[in-house]
Amino acid sequence: MSAPLRTGTPPVHKTAILSIILISFFMVILDNSIIFTGLPVIQSTMGFSDAGLAWVQDAYTLTFGGLLLLAARAADILGRRRLFVIGLVIFTVASMLVGLAWDAPSMIAARALQGVGSAIVAPTSLALLTATFDEGRERSRAVALYAAVAGIGASVGLVVGGAAVELVSWRAGFFLNLPIGLLMLFLTLRFIPELPRTPGRFDVPGAVTSTLGTAALTFGIIESSLVGWESARTVGSLVAGLVLLTVFVVLERRAAQPIVPLRLFASGVRSGSYAVRLLFMGAFMGFFYYTTQFFQVVLGWNALQAGLGFLPMTVVNFAVAMAVTPVMRRIGAFTTLALGILSTLAGMAWLSTLDADTSFWIGMAVPMALIGIGQGLALAPMTDFGIHGVTSSDAGAASGLISMAQQLGLSLGLAVLVALTAGVPDDAAAVERTTDVARIGLTGAAGMLVVALVVVFAAILPGATSARRTAAQRQDAPEPADRLRVAVPVE
Repeated sequence: MSAPLRTGTPPVHKTAILSIILISFFMVILDNSIIFTGLPVIQSTMGFSDAGLAWVQDAYTLTFGGLLLLAARAADILGRRRLFVIGLVIFTVASMLVGLAWDAPSMIAARALQGVGSAIVAPTSLALLTATFDEGRERSRAVALYAAVAGIGASVGLVVGGAAVELVSWRAGFFLNLPIGLLMLFLTLRFIPELPRTPGRFDVPGAVTSTLGTAALTFGIIESSLVGWESARTVGSLVAGLVLLTVFVVLERRAAQPIVPLRLFASGVRSGSYAVRLLFMGAFMGFFYYTTQFFQVVLGWNALQAGLGFLPMTVVNFAVAMAVTPVMRRIGAFTTLALGILSTLAGMAWLSTLDADTSFWIGMAVPMALIGIGQGLALAPMTDFGIHGVTSSDAGAASGLISMAQQLGLSLGLAVLVALTAGVPDDAAAVERTTDVARIGLTGAAGMLVVALVVVFAAILPGATSARRTAAQRQDAPEPADRLRVAVPVE
């Protein structure tokens, strides 16, 4: 499919552009979970302590979360294609360095560099998608595919990671990124044109305070899961992060060209979608974390079997995500989102009742299929609402906020759930303790989904209804040329 990107520009291959965006984003999402099934082998071969092993993932999370807003706004000013290429280069090189790591410090450093690449690729990929596809069915379909990649990437990462560990080496999963990354670089330079940049200066004070504040907040969340919420390091980091982010908000209110325009939060639809995404992804991190442990410790599965155990969710998720666009057109984006969260909540609550005698097919596969249905339904409208009514000049910033909500959800969600399970006695038998921890953790994840559902009805429903009424009143009025509205029904 070839079409003009905008009036007056040469034809572009939108199918090729969409493929590049989806594969690159999938590579980033994949690496966020591919490491999990290989952690025991990495610890034994690389000489990690228990605390040090956590930093294999936390180093990635810290740089990813800390640099998202900066990278998103830089893409608007410096050029989305240029930043996308830089992000791919960093991520691909870092993947090679992870695979070549010779000791614990070198691996942690390489994972941190991977997080830098991910922080650039994630928001620029969505910004490129938003700017490339015009409103209507075309963009709705592209966003649905993008959301599907976000949904299945984590579970596929567990399968790929498990297969690599059992059949080759934990390093193989990271070396796989080399040919993919190089191919995406070539295709990006070949097919993706540079988009118009946002003129103006870079907001240096905003960039510094947002980056340091987000990094401090992420570090505090990470530390809470390692040393507890009462630790001086945890409290100090969280306080520093909140202070810096408060200063950031004050600076942004006064900045002529802010790194994150505060007008993005003026919409209840967008603000609600960011909150829902944070809670939803926090619940999903708990789902993957505790279910993986249950598979390996209670059921006695190896890493590959544990990865394959998520297939009931992955297959259903992919099938539903492929059909979600006509569903949204038929019943509306709001109803689709609400049903998705309800289905996910039902599956998570069901899983929270598991015990050592639970049958996989009845007690796990069925509720995991419900979770897959829910995720397939929820992520596309959730992403749509996150860019609802955004102008072209703010596309990068809005995309960065979506990625930021997702990353904070992954970090904060696990930290909260780990704190909930901290009271389980360490002296219990491994099977008994893992079962108790999984039940508590999955119950906590279900609680996050309950809160997410409340936000959907309290914040997104009123805003979506108001937007529909406004659109009906202005049906015959011309739209601004740079308006990037999401053309999905809201009722």
